[in-house]
Amino acid sequence: MADRVTVIGWDGSPLTRAATAALSAATLVAGAAHHLELPEVPGSAERIRLGSVDLAARRIAGHRGSAVVLADGDPGFFGVVRTLRKPEHGLEVEVVPAVSSVATAFARAGMPWDDAQIVVAHPRTLRRAVNIIRAHHKVAVLTSPGAGPAELALLLDGVHRTFVICEELGTVRERVTVLTSDKTADHSWRDPNVVIVIGGGPETTANGAWIAGRRPDHPEGVRGWALPPASYDGAGEGGEGESPGLRAAQLARLGPRTGDLVWDIGSGSGALSVEAARFGAAVLAVDSDPDACARTAAAARTFKVGVQVVRGTAPHVLERLPEPDVVRIGGGGVPVVTAVADRRPERIVTHASNRDEAEALGAALAENGYTVECALLQSVDLDTSAWAERERSVVFLLSGVRSDLAP
Repeated sequence: MADRVTVIGWDGSPLTRAATAALSAATLVAGAAHHLELPEVPGSAERIRLGSVDLAARRIAGHRGSAVVLADGDPGFFGVVRTLRKPEHGLEVEVVPAVSSVATAFARAGMPWDDAQIVVAHPRTLRRAVNIIRAHHKVAVLTSPGAGPAELALLLDGVHRTFVICEELGTVRERVTVLTSDKTADHSWRDPNVVIVIGGGPETTANGAWIAGRRPDHPEGVRGWALPPASYDGAGEGGEGESPGLRAAQLARLGPRTGDLVWDIGSGSGALSVEAARFGAAVLAVDSDPDACARTAAAARTFKVGVQVVRGTAPHVLERLPEPDVVRIGGGGVPVVTAVADRRPERIVTHASNRDEAEALGAALAENGYTVECALLQSVDLDTSAWAERERSVVFLLSGVRSDLAP
């Protein structure tokens, strides 16, 4: 194993004394092409072009001497340090950090970034990165080949955002470009780059914020979820499928989370759409009723979450929507359930007002490859001044999990 392994972050600034000393003693240096061209790299040192960090780590583990790994920005922030420290490599490393590329990008843009979400985009995670962009006002994306600004913009498909593209930060070829998302896909971008994406709702950090990346408080001190209809100006009160108890059960079975795209078909008051968004998911709220669309948009503004409202009639409108992770169906019967199942989301929830309808919906889910559960939910709202029944709700809750994912 190498006698000493030093990881040096590089942000385009002159190297520190510690970094220069480590390089001068190095017998092996690994890094990108522009790192290996630095004048401080000893001419006698073995040089490794850094592609796969795991392969480089194995080479370093078998090297006798002092090794240096050069990386852009802060190597401990979504960088090479985590891979080098994997137990299978057995490497103990010293780190000489630099300013992270994310911090540099926001500095170039002249923007604060304590309220930013930060994601890494690879071809395999590109869709989830786009869902973060849909859901949050300010997102920094560390891109990779095949998952860059153009690909992000293409997957947004009509969702308006502002892109700040920072190419080759710290080098003489550094360039910062500001474009709207509809223009970004028309350009070729140099790697590496950091993309700051702005839009999709109000700022999420106020004065006195104490936590980075998100704001945990909610309007007027609202706490909890499955809130009563009054929290949404009474919209949907008494309507089928709008009770807080049913909504709580639906959300529990859907499990919306950061990086997901939720379809809420028949959004009604917008209550479920808003609460799924409060869990960090991106949400497409679909309804054919213009008043329902307006209520959903108003609820999203009140709770300061990003919900994209789509007016249209299911199942036809679903054909042009991006792929969902989980879906709540508020109405439309078997045709809508079948159309949704054809898109293969992980989970689907819906409800029925009677057993015959529940059996038909359950059969449609099962025939399309879903493991189905059904529960009869009954809730009774009591007037606590007289302890008398005020309202009763009875509904069948159906949930389906894709059979290849079900335990």
